Amino acid sequence: MNNRMLGVSLLELLVAVAIVGILGSIAYPSYVRYVVRANRAVAKTVLVQVADRQEQYFADNKRYANDLTQLGYQSNGFMVDDGGATVAAGDPNRIYQITLSNLSAVTFTASAAPQQAQASRDTECQTLTLTHTGARGGASANCW
Repeated sequence: MNNRMLGVSLLELLVAVAIVGILGSIAYPSYVRYVVRANRAVAKTVLVQVADRQEQYFADNKRYANDLTQLGYQSNGFMVDDGGATVAAGDPNRIYQITLSNLSAVTFTASAAPQQAQASRDTECQTLTLTHTGARGGASANCW
């Protein structure tokens, strides 16, 4: 009679769990960095859309808009989620707040300030800006 053990020993199971844990500890930070960059891309897209609307407003009115409502947004300063959709100020899925500053007839600066987890994770760039001249800003040169 052949006495073979069937199944997995406790030691084999512990080795497998350790390997999965090591792989997870390597993969999770990379995933978080990817999410931060993807959210930053959403903010950049919205800033470019705001700048486009400002340029259209300027072409029609010979001056830039004084606030975002004049550009067709629901409020002067709005929040966006990770899909670029406008959300309420208290929405837990908000990732950036979009605002206008440095406003005059011939100047504007559109800003995207990170919110919620994005604010604590995106320490490299923080607030992104785009001006009427097309100058792009952030805390680092790698933000745009």
